Amino acid sequence: MIGIDPITRLLGHESGHLGPVALTYHSVSPGHQTPAWPWSTSLSRFESHLDFLAGNGWHCVTMSQLAQCTTPFPVRTIAITFDDGYIDNLHALEALAQRGMTATWFIVSGSIGRTPEWRDHGQPQGRLLNADELVKLRQAGMEVGSHTATHARLVSLPDQDLAHELALSRSQLETVLGESVHGFAYPYGAWDNRVADAVRQAGYQYACTTDSGWALRDNNPYRIRRLTVFNHDSTASLARKLYFGSNEASWFKAVRHVAHRVRSRVTT
Repeated sequence: MIGIDPITRLLGHESGHLGPVALTYHSVSPGHQTPAWPWSTSLSRFESHLDFLAGNGWHCVTMSQLAQCTTPFPVRTIAITFDDGYIDNLHALEALAQRGMTATWFIVSGSIGRTPEWRDHGQPQGRLLNADELVKLRQAGMEVGSHTATHARLVSLPDQDLAHELALSRSQLETVLGESVHGFAYPYGAWDNRVADAVRQAGYQYACTTDSGWALRDNNPYRIRRLTVFNHDSTASLARKLYFGSNEASWFKAVRHVAHRVRSRVTT
């Protein structure tokens, strides 16, 4: 683990034994510079994340494979996901394909090939992936799922509008791809039991939250947990997130954890 401190290296060797993990990316900015938008990562850093995963025995699966499998997963099973569908994600596709790795994209269907209709301060400029590019994702072995039609905050919608948002997005994506769409991710990570039930009724087979933790911790396909990758996440901080199964994985937390383990061994 080149460039990783000894404590994180120790934890990295021990990670992946408590169940599958899912990661959430959004934008992948070309080059080495750290992007300003918290939910973006540089291509250089993304590639280092992939090299770390591949070099440490992590096995990549799609979210459908993760959600629908009924047998125990191998140690160090991971699902890589992307929300929204920014055009710069093509850099990520190339990096994944070069390494023989797979991922799942959750697309805002109403903005396919266009500038996003929803706005988030600092989000990437330009358009989302277009129809041909989404087909290219599938041809490369990637999975495509829904992130609604308009990036709506679903918990705020009345029942009729909620059902329409979910059905429209699925229909639009299935028209583009020429196949069924099974997966869903809640925009803003905003969901409740009513929303989860509507997602199930709309015909989706699973849904991803942004709640941190082991992916299948809740034993519910409509409450899959994911760890969020932020612009500041180095390979070392990613390694700690994978060990703790948490977005809160600072180096100081790692030091305290190892120190506690040492004290426990000394006093027993």
